[in-house]
Amino acid sequence: MSAAESSIPPTTKKPPFPITAGFRGYLSRYKRERELPVTYERLRDFQEAIPLTDERGKPTLWDSVIYRADEMGDLYEGLKRIYALLKVDGDFSVVEHLYVDRVDFCSFGNSTPFRIRVVNAYNDNQDYFYLKKADASRAYGLELEHLLSPNRLNFITHGSTLVEEHIAGIPGDAFIERWLHDRDLSPVRVAKEMVKFNERSFVRLLGDMRSYNYVVVVTPDFEGAQVRIRAMDFDQQSYNGRKNFYLPQFFKENAEMVLYCMKHLHSKTALQYQREEQTLMLQRAELASQRLGLLLGEMARDPIAPLEKVHELRASLAEHYQRDEYLRCESMGELVRENLESIRRAIGHPVRPATMGEFIF
Repeated sequence: MSAAESSIPPTTKKPPFPITAGFRGYLSRYKRERELPVTYERLRDFQEAIPLTDERGKPTLWDSVIYRADEMGDLYEGLKRIYALLKVDGDFSVVEHLYVDRVDFCSFGNSTPFRIRVVNAYNDNQDYFYLKKADASRAYGLELEHLLSPNRLNFITHGSTLVEEHIAGIPGDAFIERWLHDRDLSPVRVAKEMVKFNERSFVRLLGDMRSYNYVVVVTPDFEGAQVRIRAMDFDQQSYNGRKNFYLPQFFKENAEMVLYCMKHLHSKTALQYQREEQTLMLQRAELASQRLGLLLGEMARDPIAPLEKVHELRASLAEHYQRDEYLRCESMGELVRENLESIRRAIGHPVRPATMGEFIF
């Protein structure tokens, strides 16, 4: 990993892309597409918004929204049923003791999400989930995260609505500010995870992983604490034409983290961790080869990025991996597949021809 040599400017707003019939068929096959009692459009019909502050009393990007008294009961009951679909496949009997405590709205960003806080009436434990405008890019990003990362994700689509579970962790910007130099954390473990996260983002072409778009999960262990970095924003999946946009190391928001990693990690060790993550990604891809093949097949047919961006990116990836096969790619789905093929060749896996629909190892 090198330092953030040239910071990447702020992203322009990406247009949302509709979920195609083919992709919706894939989502239905794997129980991602479900009937929902509450849609995103219905949540937009709130009557009042009250600004929310954080624990320090500082303004946040969120407002707590209030609905008409005559519809709140039915609305909140529908939101509880969505939570049951997300968590326990719709078995409402095990979540009857939960209640919706609050609905928040954020007008910042492309997805303008609603955040629903669900509370356990017996012990006051709380959880969250989100309703957003459905966007094919985001749905592809969530599914690729589920298949190729060490993290499993639950989400549901229905028409123009996308439901996502909450991804718990310390926001990356807060981690860098308050935790990065904590003596209880092993610098090498933090640096190792950043290398792995950098590689995962690049291979599956997840862009815009600035510090506020990922979380850091710290897990106490018998010898120190383990660290994992998880993406929490999938809006910029395979849209940008710049190669460095898919490498978290090049964002100025991550510069302090990158310099920290360079200080504590030898370049050969960083290469080792990069290769470890490549190997793990291929193992995950092999375990889900049929499902991943179908996903990339739909993604290859889906125009989720302008063709000029595809051509710009394919030229950079062809140079990066020294493989002219990229120059035949006409979609972002094909580029993700070629990235997986590139790392497979790099670590010496046997190569066998496969169609986009098969993706067999």
